[in-house]
Amino acid sequence: MNPWNVQSGVTIKSTQELGNLLKEVRKSSKITQATISGMANWGGRFIGDVENGKPTVRAQMLFDLIGWLGLEIVIRKKGSQ
Repeated sequence: MNPWNVQSGVTIKSTQELGNLLKEVRKSSKITQATISGMANWGGRFIGDVENGKPTVRAQMLFDLIGWLGLEIVIRKKGSQ
């Protein structure tokens, strides 16, 4: 069962949480990493790194800054508002 409810919104506080969400959404949509890499013209390793929550300096700094400002990023399925 998918613990992420992207219809009503998901609070993301780390690169790991974002990676987990994106992986679950991708899998539930029956899309492979190779398909996304091909469509986006990315190297195959990038998708795996994102889904594994590999923090990049800039991405993690963004999450840290958002938290320090008392804010959070919420991801919703388009058109669900």
